[in-house]
Amino acid sequence: MSAILDFAAIGIGPLTLWMFGLMVVLLLTGMPLAFVTLLVALVFAIMGYGTMSVPIITSRIYTFVESFVFVSVPMFVLMAALLDRSGIARDLFDAMKLVGGRLRGGVAVQTIFVAVILAAMSGIIGGEIVLLGLIALPQMLRQGYDRKLAIGVVCAGGSLGTMVPPSIVLIIYGLTANVSIGDLFTAAFLPGFMLAMFYVIYILVRSYTNPNIAPLPDPEPMPNSEKIKLLKGLILPFLVVFFVLGSIYAGIASVTEASAVGVGGVLLSTLLRGEFTFAMLRDSAMQTLATVGMIVWIGIGATALVGVYNLMGGIRFISDLMTGLSDNPTVIVLVMMAILFVLGAFLDWVGIALLTMPIFVPIIKSMGLDPVWFGVLFAMNMQVSFLSPPFGPAAFYLKSVAPPEISLGEIFRALLPFIALQILAVGLLIAFPGITGR
Repeated sequence: MSAILDFAAIGIGPLTLWMFGLMVVLLLTGMPLAFVTLLVALVFAIMGYGTMSVPIITSRIYTFVESFVFVSVPMFVLMAALLDRSGIARDLFDAMKLVGGRLRGGVAVQTIFVAVILAAMSGIIGGEIVLLGLIALPQMLRQGYDRKLAIGVVCAGGSLGTMVPPSIVLIIYGLTANVSIGDLFTAAFLPGFMLAMFYVIYILVRSYTNPNIAPLPDPEPMPNSEKIKLLKGLILPFLVVFFVLGSIYAGIASVTEASAVGVGGVLLSTLLRGEFTFAMLRDSAMQTLATVGMIVWIGIGATALVGVYNLMGGIRFISDLMTGLSDNPTVIVLVMMAILFVLGAFLDWVGIALLTMPIFVPIIKSMGLDPVWFGVLFAMNMQVSFLSPPFGPAAFYLKSVAPPEISLGEIFRALLPFIALQILAVGLLIAFPGITGR
């Protein structure tokens, strides 16, 4: 079959509009993003270059899925699935009373600390929000916390897995941008904790300036025997985090090897706690299969679409369009962040990364900017996408386990202050790239 249309005569500008328009129409029908991108890629490839262009698409897809580092994705997802089915997170939350127990708003503060540790164990967002929604939200509501503050803490804290290594977002970015994932983890370490501290400061300021926001802590001192009992709940999670991140930062293990260490650590933890069952392992494996299958299919579709668009000359067109906006690299980065922000309100982060990064990263490199820093900036931007309406997934994850009287609209309204803090963090990373240590 020969080509139907003369793409050179039509021009890349109109073709870009056609491609984008077809994607929007198909997405509005409810078709999954993975199949939309793959279908659009095949349509434009065959219309413009004939059936002989199909092997080019398949070769690009094979290059994407054959990367050895990709093995770490199912490993970290499996870690999260096992944590979801064990009592490790509940014991960890109870142990964090040692951190926030004497503060006004202490339960909210300990929720953020638990979220950081869970993020450092698995890097998966949905499971963390559901866990915190089941453990922390009822406790805060029972103690009389302001409902909006409690909702925002759970959603924002649970989304920290986007930033805190070993983040799946950073892994996918590293694969797409051909950047060292170890370097990304190192660069994201401080910004991730910086954002968590923004949340803690916001909670404390709100709690102490408005006593109605959060109750006074229990005035009775905790006996030493209770403290020792709570400390035991910290041992296994901290050991898992130490061996996973420590082996990466020390150069002992690659990201893929460290992910296997993490799965082994969580499995051993469930065995020591007497919680391991084959049903638990089977259910965790099935959840992992479903999640990773979604990521792979989105990757296949996005990789095919970007490959065809590159063949059409689209990436050069976008690059010229971007660099023609201004001679100031900061302006171009801000435009990219605005595009990612808009896309984040409607698309899944996997699709955004695989569709935009093959276009944006070469532009970043051509301007002499650091792609590792930009990867951290991208992950921080994706933090916003998890909370922003109308399709912020964090709100839907929490709604699935929240009391029925809490509406989706109330959840989104509760997230607005935390979205503002995330945007502030993005601005600081742009203004002060040295925060990443690069």
